[in-house]
Amino acid sequence: MPKIERFEDLICWQKARLLANAVYDLTERRTFNRDTRLRAQLQGAAGSVMHNIAEGFDSGSKPEFIRFLKMSRRSASEVQSELYQALDRKFISESERQVAYDIADECKRLINGLIRHLRGKSKDEGD
Repeated sequence: MPKIERFEDLICWQKARLLANAVYDLTERRTFNRDTRLRAQLQGAAGSVMHNIAEGFDSGSKPEFIRFLKMSRRSASEVQSELYQALDRKFISESERQVAYDIADECKRLINGLIRHLRGKSKDEGD
């Protein structure tokens, strides 16, 4: 496995970047003009997924990196919850919600895998 030298090399960060772009694509539509607060919340949470991974990568210690990864994972869950709110307000369709939800879910799986790796645990040991 090649050495990861930059946060951009992390697959979880790459996936989080895709999530942020997917969320921005959805929230920049006119339908979100009726709820600028939800738009800002969704965009902020999606950005936090990738930003916390980057910030944690440069934190200088495994425990601190893990702490930031957990914050990133929570932000991905926040995005998932807010997507339901956007769906309920009819700002997005069910299929659009599902696509973005699945990207967030993949982010969480990748983050969990990195946490396990940093802790030196097998998949069966959990977080």
